[in-house]
Amino acid sequence: MTKRICLVVLSVILALAAFGCAKQQTAVVTPPDASPVTVQAETQPTSEPTPEQMMTDDLGIKILLEQDDDMKNNYSIIAVNDAAPFKDADGNAVSGVAINTVGAKALIDWLMSDAAAVLIADYGVAEYGEALFTLSDGKPVSTAQIPQATDATKIIRLSTTTSVNDSGLLDYLLPTFESKYGYEVEVSSAGTGKAIAAATMGNADLILVHSKTQEETFVADGYAKLLDGYQSERLTFMYNYFVLVGPVADPAKCAEAGSVKEAFARIAAGKFAFVSRGDLSGTHTKEVSLWPESLGITTDPASVAAYTDWYFSSNAGMGVCLTMANEMDGYVLSDKATFLAFSASGGAVG
Repeated sequence: MTKRICLVVLSVILALAAFGCAKQQTAVVTPPDASPVTVQAETQPTSEPTPEQMMTDDLGIKILLEQDDDMKNNYSIIAVNDAAPFKDADGNAVSGVAINTVGAKALIDWLMSDAAAVLIADYGVAEYGEALFTLSDGKPVSTAQIPQATDATKIIRLSTTTSVNDSGLLDYLLPTFESKYGYEVEVSSAGTGKAIAAATMGNADLILVHSKTQEETFVADGYAKLLDGYQSERLTFMYNYFVLVGPVADPAKCAEAGSVKEAFARIAAGKFAFVSRGDLSGTHTKEVSLWPESLGITTDPASVAAYTDWYFSSNAGMGVCLTMANEMDGYVLSDKATFLAFSASGGAVG
């Protein structure tokens, strides 16, 4: 009995001791008159990065040369002739082609309007600090009344280049046109050669491209339509510049060249990696005109067979070529709008 009493007393003493310790500890941690104390780490002042730094910090390539007279990049829009001699890829005649001339004219009239001109001139200013396209001097101007879409004219098929599409310009312009007039523009993009070929097969109502020689051939072969209110089939209305893009380290020292042709000669002489569109696009056509004539480089793949240790023909769009150049520390010719959009996305291909 005595032993049991002693155990009970000992248990009570231990319990009281534990309670006292807990109470004392709680009082130390959260005294009733205490004020909360926040400890802040010392911060260092930071400066805001410039738009150019933000666009290129994650890339290994940058613009090395631009604004050269040999690098002007004109864009033209052409309506497809509904009576054209359409042919398939094998050259066989194609019949029963339906061309939406009313829809094509509606889109062209809008693009030539003052309202569209304002949008084109503004595109890129907010994001890049400069317009990505410039309206051409003496471009056609339309004040024609644009009809609302009908069930028969609602769908407009536009065949264009990857350079235009990847720049984001059409995503910026077309919603305004579509919401106001009720049309739906179906955009397909490829290199200029393929974009034009699609139209010769009857798969487009109009084309928006940037290769003068190929455009003139398209017109001469009877695939272009002269629209009411215009003086020619081929309507050149805006431009930007091609830019020579290359590694930040610029081993060929292209940034120090006096001209773009001198820069291309340096790339060839040093056998530095160069990525070509290789797809008969407007960019490809421009690129081959910039190499030293002694190299004999043309749009014919056989002409570069001897240079495959440094000249890489991709047969791909602009975004893919920029990605390849970035990964290879190589050089590439690009239109400026697409490169800026590519850089702003951190190198993502749209």
